[in-house]
Amino acid sequence: MVGLTNALQGMARSEAQFNKAADRIAHLAPAQPKQGDQVDLSTEAVALLQSKNSFEANTKVFKVADQMNQTLLDMTG
Repeated sequence: MVGLTNALQGMARSEAQFNKAADRIAHLAPAQPKQGDQVDLSTEAVALLQSKNSFEANTKVFKVADQMNQTLLDMTG
């Protein structure tokens, strides 16, 4: 169960990171930006890709942990 819990927590962190980057892109791009209110789109794009890759990696960990748990249940049953 530890693998499942860790993977779910990682997926939640990835989702939060993705949402933060998307929110910065969506809300900090006014028509006439003030000094200091600009968004670095390349930095935010990198953050989006990192969160996507992290989510996918945690999904794979979850699947493997689930398969391992199922194998253990099959062996004991």
